[in-house]
Amino acid sequence: MSQRVNGVIARAKGAPVEVATIIVPDPGPGEAVVKIQACGVCHTDLHYREGGINDDFPFLLGHEAAGIVESVGAGVTDVVPGDFVVLNWRAVCGDCRACRKGKPWYCFNTHNATQKMTLEDGTELSPALGIGAFVEKTLVHAGQCTKVNPRARPAAVGLLGCGVMAGIGAAINTGGVTRGDSVAVIGCGGVGDGAIVGSALAGATTIIAVDTDPQKLEWARKFGATHTVNAREQDVVTAVQELTGGHGADVVVEAVGRPETYKTAFYARDLAGTVVLVGVPTPEMTVELPLLDIFGRGGALKSSWYGDCLPTRDFPMLTELYLQGRLDLDAFVSEEIRLDQVEDAFTKMHQGGVLRSVVLFS
Repeated sequence: MSQRVNGVIARAKGAPVEVATIIVPDPGPGEAVVKIQACGVCHTDLHYREGGINDDFPFLLGHEAAGIVESVGAGVTDVVPGDFVVLNWRAVCGDCRACRKGKPWYCFNTHNATQKMTLEDGTELSPALGIGAFVEKTLVHAGQCTKVNPRARPAAVGLLGCGVMAGIGAAINTGGVTRGDSVAVIGCGGVGDGAIVGSALAGATTIIAVDTDPQKLEWARKFGATHTVNAREQDVVTAVQELTGGHGADVVVEAVGRPETYKTAFYARDLAGTVVLVGVPTPEMTVELPLLDIFGRGGALKSSWYGDCLPTRDFPMLTELYLQGRLDLDAFVSEEIRLDQVEDAFTKMHQGGVLRSVVLFS
């Protein structure tokens, strides 16, 4: 029997979000219903509200979440009711050409729930990143449920579901940061600070945080940045070169997703260095670079999908690091809020006063 629960939707482009009654069907084959305990307010949710992803309104927002599996459909064996899980938006298929090549983190046919959650009048909802977790209970594909240690705090490990994982993975999985490397991270929000944390975990000795907000630069130091550059006050390329022996950084992570910051990242790297784009651009953005510079500087220009993570591998491992005190996920949680405060959280996100607002469910 379907359930009626409260959730946050974006009904139209640019309109304030609202709390509405959501109809959640019983799980079908391969699906699971998850009772959400915590869900972070991610910039991607704001992108959805602003029409920056697509125009499939209305959206059921939220995707950076942890909770308890309540029920599963036919054929589900990897999770059972009662499991504590972090939700992921790249449930790998195991059979596409990427999976068959042994690179499932590039899966080209990821799974989502087949059934649709709806409003009371039957209007089908588009769940953000195939999850939709600003809701008391959500319907997902069972492969989107990654079991982790139940001793972990939901508000903290739920952030592995998107932003923090995207940043850590951008540095380690995509950028290949390793011991002794120099790294510059442009944009020090939740994703950028995740990249700083990942660089520190990997053994980078020079970690340069770049932003225009002094508060964010201060936070970046707490996450492991060895140097900071205020882009309003200094030329970023020159500053990064001066901090890396005149060469530029081995890896530059661009966590903003804008043409001007991407160009800065390109020229702030060392010869044969790596640029990783993990910031999400909007559809109209373009970037122009001299082709000779792309050739002459060598190295690699990469984009990072979800930190090129494999949730079944990375979520449990990072959760254990958190429980051991080696990964401070709690530091990413700026405030804990109610479901009806999501619109306020978007405002605070614009103002730059928070890393992550996290919705808690009773």
